[in-house]
Amino acid sequence: MPIITLTSDWGLRDYFLAVARGKIMSRLPGATVIDISHEISPFNLMQASFIVRNAYPHYPAGTVHILFLLDEETERTPHLAIRYGDQYFIGADNGIFSLIFDRPPDALVRLTDGEEAGRLIVPARDRFVSAAVKLATGHDLAQLGEPVTGWNEQLHFQPVVSGDVIRGVVIYLNRYENAVTNITRELFDKVSQGRRFIIEFRGETIHQINAAYGNVPVGEITAIFGSTGHLEIAINQGNAGSLLGLEVNDPVRVEFHG
Repeated sequence: MPIITLTSDWGLRDYFLAVARGKIMSRLPGATVIDISHEISPFNLMQASFIVRNAYPHYPAGTVHILFLLDEETERTPHLAIRYGDQYFIGADNGIFSLIFDRPPDALVRLTDGEEAGRLIVPARDRFVSAAVKLATGHDLAQLGEPVTGWNEQLHFQPVVSGDVIRGVVIYLNRYENAVTNITRELFDKVSQGRRFIIEFRGETIHQINAAYGNVPVGEITAIFGSTGHLEIAINQGNAGSLLGLEVNDPVRVEFHG
């Protein structure tokens, strides 16, 4: 059964999502259409990439993912179709793919369907749907357009290790306003080597990482490694973002002792 996922900053109030889903179902009856998220902040590629990056590995081979974000085609942001591992991705080359993936794609084409003399004559939505339906029904990626060698790179922050200190930043605030950092468990364990530590942010300090939010009293600040494997700053049954003034790109510092 073909699976096509949709990710956008459209929200749920307008008709945009309904149209996209209707066009897919009209062209490919029986397809499974899954909404990854449509509540991404407008034009927020960093937020969208975090969501897609952590969602797509859980889908089966052959799944097609459409990204409806900053999807206007320009000379600098062509429309791309990508094979990465055993799944496909469709969207504008606005830098989002470099944020989602850790290595170059296995195959990459610039979409030319719906183009006349270099001018797009159909909406990006319709072009993406058309490409997704073709991929979901077994068309080869090479049939969709012209091969290209790479994608646009978008700068994203990596944690910096300096001696006994890891300097990271908040990269995402989820619905519960838990502040997800770019410090992974793997990096933390590598630098830590079992030593004591202090986590510093916004004038606050934490000396322990818990296995679950509920391991501290309600209303208390805690740090955990969440399901994504990233260090999170949270408040048990509270909103760390609002109550602690944490925002995306705020610094988080971990210093090890002993």
